[in-house]
Amino acid sequence: MSEHSALHTIQFGQTPITFALAFTSRRTLRIAVRPDQRVMVEAPEGKSLDEVLERIRRRAAWIVRQKEYFRRFQPLPTPRRYLSGETHRYLGRQYRLKLIQADFEQVKLVRGYFQIFLHDTRDPTHVARLLDRWYSTHGLRVIEDRAAHCLEAMKRFDVPTPEKIICRRMRKRWGSCGKKHRTILLNRELAHVPSSCIDYVITHELCHLKWPNHSREFYFLLSQCMPDWRKRKEKLETVLL
Repeated sequence: MSEHSALHTIQFGQTPITFALAFTSRRTLRIAVRPDQRVMVEAPEGKSLDEVLERIRRRAAWIVRQKEYFRRFQPLPTPRRYLSGETHRYLGRQYRLKLIQADFEQVKLVRGYFQIFLHDTRDPTHVARLLDRWYSTHGLRVIEDRAAHCLEAMKRFDVPTPEKIICRRMRKRWGSCGKKHRTILLNRELAHVPSSCIDYVITHELCHLKWPNHSREFYFLLSQCMPDWRKRKEKLETVLL
């Protein structure tokens, strides 16, 4: 495995910290601790391994704290089976699946249940497809509504208005901001988390339209727009992507 896509380990006191390192086209170094306690590092191309290791050592105490935080939420959820009784989240609340045999296909959210009507209740792949279609429609509507709410709330902070807000499935991020084209990308999976967390992600990305990096000015603006953003971020970090 090459240095550009390898596992590395540093020692922090008696604690080893293993992390996956990838060199990318990004301009700044990014350290992320995943809910499964994996440590992922993305570094700008051209940065030396020694520089990266030194940055990791400076952030070691924070990394250990994050890993300890996520350890409290173990074990991680088991893979979905899409059977009656299984729970799925929508806007932070848990709902049970109730599969109902019928001659038509429909998904309804009724009193704590996802009622899924379909011909073959023993086909988990099709159940997953119907539920995913429901999330696509209803989740997109909610995310668009929250985006409109956040845009209105941030007008008084002189934040540029994005030209586009695009909602799609992303593997690693809840959101991102392309300042050059003033485009905000939002993860469609935000439909699973509380609306307060959706607002945090949207507000965070909108602040990047004014301050592209995580600078002091960026966090000052974020704190003005959303004084309790740390609490919302902490809640979001307990959710697996």
